[in-house]
Amino acid sequence: MAKKSGGGGVGLVLIGGAIALLASVPREVWIGLAVICAIAAVLYFFAKSSGGTSKSTPPPKSWAPPPPPASTWTPPAPSPSDRSRAPAPARGTGNVSEPVSVYNEPTSGSGRRVPAAAAGYGAASWIPPGQSVDFAGLSLPGGMLYVGTSLKTPGGRQDPSLLDPSKKVASRGDCSDRNLMGYWPSYSEISPEARRAYLRWLAGGRQDPQADIGYVFIFFYGLERRAIIDRSSQGDTAESATAELPGIASEVRRLLGIYGRNNSFKRYASEFLSMLEMAALSEKLYAKPVPEFPSSHELPLYIRLALGQCAVDKVPVPAALALAWVRMDPNIFLRTPATRCPDQFAGLFERKYAELIPGGLVLPKNKTKLRFVYRPASAGLHDYGEIKLSFADTPDVAVLTAPVKKLQEVAEAATTELDAFSRLLGRSPNAAKSLEGLLLLPPTLWPADSRQKLDALLARMVNGMAAMKLQDLASSLGDAQNLERNTVATLARALEAVHIGMEPDVLNGAKTPKADDTVVLFSVPEGEVVSRAGATYQAATLTVQLATAVALADGDMGAEELRQLRLQIEGWTHLTPAHQQRLRAHMRYLLDAPPSLTILKKKLEPLAAPAKEAIAKFMSVVAQADGQVSPAEIKMLEKVYKALGVDPQKVFSDVHAVAAAAAPGGKPVAAAPAVASTPVGKPAAGFQLDAARIAALQQDTDKVSALLSNIFTEEPVAPAVPAPEVASEPEEPAEAPFGLDGLDAAHTAFVHQLVSRAEWTRDELLDLASDLELMLDGAIERVNEASFDARDGPLTEGEDPVTINRDILEKVPA
Repeated sequence: MAKKSGGGGVGLVLIGGAIALLASVPREVWIGLAVICAIAAVLYFFAKSSGGTSKSTPPPKSWAPPPPPASTWTPPAPSPSDRSRAPAPARGTGNVSEPVSVYNEPTSGSGRRVPAAAAGYGAASWIPPGQSVDFAGLSLPGGMLYVGTSLKTPGGRQDPSLLDPSKKVASRGDCSDRNLMGYWPSYSEISPEARRAYLRWLAGGRQDPQADIGYVFIFFYGLERRAIIDRSSQGDTAESATAELPGIASEVRRLLGIYGRNNSFKRYASEFLSMLEMAALSEKLYAKPVPEFPSSHELPLYIRLALGQCAVDKVPVPAALALAWVRMDPNIFLRTPATRCPDQFAGLFERKYAELIPGGLVLPKNKTKLRFVYRPASAGLHDYGEIKLSFADTPDVAVLTAPVKKLQEVAEAATTELDAFSRLLGRSPNAAKSLEGLLLLPPTLWPADSRQKLDALLARMVNGMAAMKLQDLASSLGDAQNLERNTVATLARALEAVHIGMEPDVLNGAKTPKADDTVVLFSVPEGEVVSRAGATYQAATLTVQLATAVALADGDMGAEELRQLRLQIEGWTHLTPAHQQRLRAHMRYLLDAPPSLTILKKKLEPLAAPAKEAIAKFMSVVAQADGQVSPAEIKMLEKVYKALGVDPQKVFSDVHAVAAAAAPGGKPVAAAPAVASTPVGKPAAGFQLDAARIAALQQDTDKVSALLSNIFTEEPVAPAVPAPEVASEPEEPAEAPFGLDGLDAAHTAFVHQLVSRAEWTRDELLDLASDLELMLDGAIERVNEASFDARDGPLTEGEDPVTINRDILEKVPA
């Protein structure tokens, strides 16, 4: 206990001594010590903080960049306009099909160091077509995108197409929401929700038809930059951009197919395509196939240049180029058949073009020179100045009105021939390949499978002739719903267009065969026109009918009678080969559909005796038209005379009279009995006739022809074009240019040319007005009046230069 007490006292003494010592320290010393301690504390905590952050802390997994892929895409060198930018971080080289990964970077928290930039940060890189890229947790297929944090324009602005990974992206966003963006969208300036919507649209293949058009434009801005800025640079960038132009053009056409209803996008995309076509500029564009272009308010530059080259080279406009001109020129109005039946219209137009403008349309070299100013959609390209193309002295012939009028006439002629077919499709859209539909078109315009069926039908015509049931004929060509007279007559016309005739001759008034009746097809010599007019041919036909009827009166037509009739037809040298072929087919048809002698007699009964005798005498002339009369022919004539109700004994006197009239001096050279005994195949000495002598015996041909026409006409002849079953469908009026109503053709063409550029000099407009035969000041005033009426503002502003009010054009509805 004592020890404890003594030790505690010593401690107290020491403490008391220390306090006394400290109390003796002056005040200034205490202040200095406090300052030193404070400094030491600050240094201590600073050193501790530095030591804690000297070790690298891994970023959160949500934004940590993945390990480098096995092979990545190496970006091309920057364009000259971007040389001041730092080069993109080097990446491994390899297969370009591997995706590039890009992630959003979070902002650094307080007390933490910002890590090194992830892939995609820094100078922008172009993702080539077909390349995928991972961005903000989404895989964006197809490439054609700029990715990075820096892609400046000459004005210092960020290019609106750039996918900037430093920009915040929301977790949600709907591309169909029309309230997320303004009129001039830019990825860097739109809301985080709009960025998410845009990325989802890209990830979905850039094809959602409900997407806001602003997203399409952001993507389109990048295509513009690649095709214009990168292609105009140097080195690998320019080469790569040039090689990608076909793929870019294909993508723009695909987008037009989805979003072409938007008037603004349609206009910009169409002009962009026209500019891309100039990348394959040729001195003879008119000799190349014409590309497809979307419809627009202007004639595409490619077509205008090709037409200008035709004018310079004094070459006729090819039919394909003329067709493209007609379809694309807003000054040419096409009626419904031309748009409802585009393929058929194309075929008919080329045929009518050759018929109405033999040799092709030759264009004059007018004053207005062809010039193209590209108006980019991207605001990022406006800082680069005017983007224009000129073509030396190549004229802009599209401003001329005379060639347009000629082409309008050709188009109208082709359209008129399509009217009936178009009306049929209007009533029955699936009737294009039916027999009724096919027969409303020339066979040259039939679909390929129908043409093959027609070729197979031609192959069945052995020795130039084939007999078949009418139903089989119709079914071999198409789906036949009915075989009424108009249909059968139209079928006969269609067959004649490919040099095939048909018996019975419904086009000459013959009775319409039924579906189960036999018809005979026969080949017609190419270049020959089968004319059914003329007493000579009609008398020969009546002779064949009466001879066949008489021969079959006893129930059978012998082989010898058939041979004699064939020889008789071949001996009628006054007939054309086409008439002879038709008569042979007619005779073949009569074997399956024998003529009734009773019916023929009934048709002849109303005729007076002199008329019957005139027909009989004329038939005797036809019988000896070959210069000889055989005993078989005399026998046939006797039967025919008897069927006509004329005394058969008159055969000899009529034949003798014909021979006497044909002989020199009009004297008979042989007796009638001698005619009957003349051997077959040898000419009778006194009956050598020629066409000139026979012509002298045909003074009453017109009278005989009129008599015979009444005999052959069993049914009314169908018109060449079937009467429409319904009234003509109303046509929509021609669209006024940009809604400016009340302009004539010249002023309409003037407007279309005006809007093709953003600015015109007065001299250029004077040339344009001269080509259109307009007074410039009056034309501008007239156009601006129409613009005030329709859009509450003028279309043009200024006097020299004259600028186009683009705001007016943007008001035009899609």
